[in-house]
Amino acid sequence: MNVTKKAKSALISVFSKEGLAPIVEKLNELGITIYSTGGTEKFIRDLGIDVIPVEDVTSYPSILGGRVKTLHPKVFGGILNRQDNDSDIAELKEYEIPQIDIVIVDLYPFEKTVASGASEQDIVEKIDIGGISLIRAAAKNFKDVICVASVDDYNEFLTLISEENGATTLATRKRFAAKAFNVSSHYDTAIFNYFNEDEVVYKSSITNGKELRYGENPHQKGYFFGDFDDMFDKLHGKELSYNNLLDVDAAVNLMSEFKNNAPTFAILKHNNACGMATRETIKEAYTDALAGDPVSAFGGILISNTPIDVETANEIHKLFCEVVIAPSYTNEALEVLKGKKNRVLLVQKDIPLPENSVRTCLNGVLVQDKDSKTDTLEELEYKTEAQPGKEELDDLLFASKICKHTKSNTIVLAKNGQLIASGTGQTSRVDALRQAIEKAKSFNFDLNGAVMASDAFFPFPDCVEIADKAGITSVIQPGGSIKDQLSIDYCNENKMAMVFTGTRHFKH
Repeated sequence: MNVTKKAKSALISVFSKEGLAPIVEKLNELGITIYSTGGTEKFIRDLGIDVIPVEDVTSYPSILGGRVKTLHPKVFGGILNRQDNDSDIAELKEYEIPQIDIVIVDLYPFEKTVASGASEQDIVEKIDIGGISLIRAAAKNFKDVICVASVDDYNEFLTLISEENGATTLATRKRFAAKAFNVSSHYDTAIFNYFNEDEVVYKSSITNGKELRYGENPHQKGYFFGDFDDMFDKLHGKELSYNNLLDVDAAVNLMSEFKNNAPTFAILKHNNACGMATRETIKEAYTDALAGDPVSAFGGILISNTPIDVETANEIHKLFCEVVIAPSYTNEALEVLKGKKNRVLLVQKDIPLPENSVRTCLNGVLVQDKDSKTDTLEELEYKTEAQPGKEELDDLLFASKICKHTKSNTIVLAKNGQLIASGTGQTSRVDALRQAIEKAKSFNFDLNGAVMASDAFFPFPDCVEIADKAGITSVIQPGGSIKDQLSIDYCNENKMAMVFTGTRHFKH
């Protein structure tokens, strides 16, 4: 077996012709015989380059409206034969099967057709049969054949055959085989997920991955799989780290709760909001978000639900922060914020967020629907004699949204559209509340008239009692404890207002 092989023939069958012309021209220049069919054959012929129709090899035309073109022993025999096997070579001669050294395929755009909202009939017609078979055959026989299975690999392949005069090494062919099987497995996964309605099966395929500087810590490797550019335009700054990406994800999910609200600004650290405020201007929102915890804000992730102007940028520029996210920036604001070379500036695009969350667990994965339930005014159950006023209701819902995106067990305290403290990730809800109260007092917040949100019910009245003694007047919680009445009774006895949402928001 020759480790390095110079190609003599190529089979080309592609959906997209973009970028194909230079390859065809180079193959022709190198004296490589080209076989093709259908639209690809016409494309090559229109370039003024000789091409042999596959029909001339198989003695069969394209049939069934183009569904069957290349599925024939004379095609697949030319691809799958083992050139170091005397019996295979003898059969090629006996059945007049041409040897094929290069296979170039671009599959029907199944995923794009699904995403376009096309009919089922159109989607089914975009399930490639011949192309996927060519890819698998050529990749399997990488010892003798090189398979180019994606438009994304055209440039690399063109450079390769140009520099090596049509020759390829075994290592190169094996590498392209891996790329080909990546394409075919991804394609099949997309088709399965489109059809699957009943099978409890988890299949996911993301072909665009990126190695990060490191993982959560420097001694860990880290990778991101996804299309970051589909969600953001990166305008400035260093490469995002593993931890940056987690914080950006947390920030985007939190701010999605305030998408159409008045100007709102949030500052996050370790996936939790340490400051957040809603105000008449985005500058005021940023200033009051920072006031919520100016210590934790150092090195944080900042996100706005409205465009950032130069006045706000001047204030942000005083803070060391890793990332700033906004729908847009004025030119003057960008000039200011670019003053720190490593500061990452992102413009968030208006696209839907994923509907599921996935995480590793034991020797498998856990998959669930994302918590897309937002507590609303219409769904509140008023459980106490005292009723929250309009401003308190606004604060309760504001706090509830933050609570939903904070690590459990959590308690969130808010007042006048501002996060004034939270207790995050505590094993005891009482500890979370005490942490929040202590933190609010350390930044000189007046808790009288503040509201409290909890991600889960209170099994005992201790939390409402502690909150009452700190000056908190209204509470929002899911309810659902068999001892709910104990907390309700305490609130009634002490003129506190409490509402139930009926929805728990654990976040682990």
